[in-house]
Amino acid sequence: MTKDNASLLTTVGAALLAILWVSPLLYAFWAAFHAPEHASSFDLTAPLTLDNFRQVLAAAPFPRYFFNTFLLVSLILGCQLVICTMAAYAFVCFPFRGSNWIFMLVLVQLMIMPEILLVENYRTLAALGLRDTILGMGLPYLASAFGIFLFRQTFKSIPKELEEAARLEGANALQVLLRVFVPLAKPTYVAYGLVTVSYHWNNFLWPLVVTNSVETRPITVGLQVFATVEQGIDWSRVTAATLISVAPLLVAFLIFQRQFVQSFMRAGIR
Repeated sequence: MTKDNASLLTTVGAALLAILWVSPLLYAFWAAFHAPEHASSFDLTAPLTLDNFRQVLAAAPFPRYFFNTFLLVSLILGCQLVICTMAAYAFVCFPFRGSNWIFMLVLVQLMIMPEILLVENYRTLAALGLRDTILGMGLPYLASAFGIFLFRQTFKSIPKELEEAARLEGANALQVLLRVFVPLAKPTYVAYGLVTVSYHWNNFLWPLVVTNSVETRPITVGLQVFATVEQGIDWSRVTAATLISVAPLLVAFLIFQRQFVQSFMRAGIR
């Protein structure tokens, strides 16, 4: 097989896998913008409609679900950026005895699935009186071992000469962090923000366990309640509700996809 043929086969295979991967989303777009009787017919002459979206917004308090989810992901993202940045900066610029062992313990947390701690976290929230609250949903995720690892690897790639030059200019440790490390790590922050927001926007099991009211229910749990059998299975309405829930993530990824890919290419182990 020649090199050109191998390249062609690779391109065709990648295209087929891409189509297979995106096909559920394509179906969701088709069903959401067509009446139920045309949801599975794939008739190109079928008329488009926005009635599914109007019915979804009238049937469930999705604006409230969006607001709750926005508060949740903003709380988690803000706390994670501060905590992970400070921890990574300490590991890189202020090494101390046993810091490597502590960092290894941080990495061990990556192997622990959140579901393992579900019961213990619930008991803790019950003791603190934080069940069915936004703070209670976000409390177990206010720090991230993955974020500490990612920022540490990014900070290690920044030349030491820049840090030394800033210190010669009289900058203290916090000023060095804010004026040297953070600006140079912006692509990593963008990528990490997308990953964190996407994960917690789509997180389902923990919010389902800890919430029981509309005032705190996020979009994933609200979507599950909307799509229950009691509501009747109407795939056009279900896919419309799904698109409403994932639309912010799709828009954010399309805007920041270049920074997302580049940051993970540059943030490998160094």
